Amino acid sequence: MKPIYEPKGRAKEYGDLALNIYTGCTHRCTYCYAPNVLKKTREDFFTNVEPRKNILEATKKQLAGGEYEGKLIHLCFTCDPYPTGIDTSITREIIKAIKDAGANVQILTKGGLPTFRDLDLLDKNDWVGTTITGGFGHEVWANGPGGRLKLLRSAKRIGLKTWVSCEPVFEESAIYDLIRNSDYIDLFKIGKLNYHPSDINWGEFGRECERLCKEHHRNYYIKEDLRKEVKNG
Repeated sequence: MKPIYEPKGRAKEYGDLALNIYTGCTHRCTYCYAPNVLKKTREDFFTNVEPRKNILEATKKQLAGGEYEGKLIHLCFTCDPYPTGIDTSITREIIKAIKDAGANVQILTKGGLPTFRDLDLLDKNDWVGTTITGGFGHEVWANGPGGRLKLLRSAKRIGLKTWVSCEPVFEESAIYDLIRNSDYIDLFKIGKLNYHPSDINWGEFGRECERLCKEHHRNYYIKEDLRKEVKNG
């Protein structure tokens, strides 16, 4: 097993390299695509969550060759690096292994306190990020948006780079407010809602996000699915 891999398709827009630590995720997000990708039932994915077998040993072995020095590794795509209610000490060990190999991490999490615990492992070359959708009730067991943004503020205060994934999007105004009021976020990656119905005018949404990002001097990236809507509009 080689846990570090090159993402394809939409995932490629988040990073050139990624690593998935767990077999599932406890957050029970209604929009989660991972069960389909992994060919699991949603209940199996949400309840049978544990570190992938030999994940730490396999990661250290892959890193030992030195080819990942200076590279940025995304944690994670088909799981959260900090699933609620699970012992996430293996995540800390994975981060240590990556940093010891001279590589860097890009965290994307909806987790809680354990994420704060591991900030001491990171430096100015690492990114700490979270997902903000503007929706309520879609992320059953995830840490709330307020706690996630508190994590980014804490990371920024100690000199780490911060980012937010606005995808999927359920409420445009919440994203607009985030862009206006979040000086502590270094990068906004903005997408749309796929695979579910929505009455959002995505072209208008994308154009307004761009306008606000420029007005407030935010670094941003419009994901390809949303970019198409902007162009078509």
